[in-house]
Amino acid sequence: MPSPALHLVRLARWGVTLARRRALVGIENDPNAPAALRRLVRLARLATLTGKAGPRDYAGAFRAIGPAAIKLGQSLATRPDLVGEEAANNLLSLQDSLPPVPFGEIKASIESSFGQPIDKLFAEVDPEPVGAASIAQVHKGVTTDGRSVAIKVLRPGIREKFARDIQTYEWAAAYVEAMGGEASRLRPRLTIANFKRWTNSELDLRREAASASELAEQMAGVPGYRIPAVDWDRTNGRVLTVEWIDGIKISRTQELRARGHDLAAISDKLVISFLTQAISAGFFHADMHQGNLFVEDDGTIVAIDFGIMGRIDRRARQWLAEILYGLTTGNYQRVAEIHFEAQYVPSYHSVGEFATALRAVGEPMRGKPVKELSVGQMLDGLFAITRDFDMQTQPHLLLLQKTMVMVEGIATQLNPDINMWDTAAPYVRSWIRDELGPEAALADRLKQDTETLLRLPGLIRRLEEKFPPKGGAPETPPLPVIPLVTDKREGRGWPGYAAAALAGAGAVWGALMVGWIG
Repeated sequence: MPSPALHLVRLARWGVTLARRRALVGIENDPNAPAALRRLVRLARLATLTGKAGPRDYAGAFRAIGPAAIKLGQSLATRPDLVGEEAANNLLSLQDSLPPVPFGEIKASIESSFGQPIDKLFAEVDPEPVGAASIAQVHKGVTTDGRSVAIKVLRPGIREKFARDIQTYEWAAAYVEAMGGEASRLRPRLTIANFKRWTNSELDLRREAASASELAEQMAGVPGYRIPAVDWDRTNGRVLTVEWIDGIKISRTQELRARGHDLAAISDKLVISFLTQAISAGFFHADMHQGNLFVEDDGTIVAIDFGIMGRIDRRARQWLAEILYGLTTGNYQRVAEIHFEAQYVPSYHSVGEFATALRAVGEPMRGKPVKELSVGQMLDGLFAITRDFDMQTQPHLLLLQKTMVMVEGIATQLNPDINMWDTAAPYVRSWIRDELGPEAALADRLKQDTETLLRLPGLIRRLEEKFPPKGGAPETPPLPVIPLVTDKREGRGWPGYAAAALAGAGAVWGALMVGWIG
């Protein structure tokens, strides 16, 4: 475990880098930030002789700090409540790219991880990477049996680098949260804990392969959306091999249009596929940026890169679906009730007042295409609500929110006139009917009751093990309690023990004399 001095040195170095790009000015100006934290960031800015005026380069600052900071910056892009709207918007543009590792090191990493020469696995590997990110880089290859594949390889030493930096993030978050007030409500320690969990998953490419396989199974019945197949024989913790995708990046709208694709249909398909993952399956691709989505010749959307995945349990999905449907239909009272049922809002607040606050945010959005909405104003309103009603951060919803923003951005590029609410409403309505209707409620009750009955034999066995039936020799009757003179009793000192000893000796002597005389 690094010493506090080492953490402070790292934080000071990072703070100088952030201050030089004015990336700390937002915290310094935020009246909700703890006073002690504002003083620290002001000191960092003054130490670099940097003024408050001028552009703030948040993305550039995180990029300059290093790979772990790039990933942290992308995570913080989902937390405008924590870092501010301006910083969050700027961090959304943070590209996860670094200069590539020389192919010689990549080749050595592949061979050491598999324990065999690379030509036993691949007939050909292009030494020029098709992508180089902060955690791994990707090369195109051909397997020994002639299949084109994408080979993702971890950067050498990246696991150790991330582990060191995350320890300092945890240390700093604990001190910030201990400052109390708004810092405590926003739960920075939980933010770092989730970041650590996500990055640990990304740093084990077997986990990413498993996520791709699981999502492929869940989306098998959804037309027009698929996941590339995993080559398990050429995959381990440091190397991931999947089928090569020949498609057009979804961001290249002109090329898609030139190939005759219906961009509005692709846009709707993207939204529905995301809702299917998040609401129906409860397991969704949480890194759906433009570089991770391709369109094949038949219009099928293909997703890649499954290092970051989100999960939502069934009860939370039901709440989410009802919230989305309530917002689309203007039923703010029901949306407010769900927030209280889910315990997102403390019970000492008023449901009616919360419903009115939601109406103030939701009404301006209804019935308008995305291009006419101010996402900034909407987020400002939502975050003001969370602060006014003492709502704590919900980590499973933060990742979902980040992905929603990504999906909305891509859908809007494909079809500027799309209305996300209108597109989502029929799907959400159908899911609510199937999952929350009378038939579903009856099926759930039957399932729960059957599971309870099936658990009864095991419960009885455990009770018998804890309280075994009595048997064998008959029980002896209860015997009277005889206090012994050797028992230590309160109030009895050495005179009492001496008297008892003399009395006992006298009784024994008397018995002996009687026996001798007789």
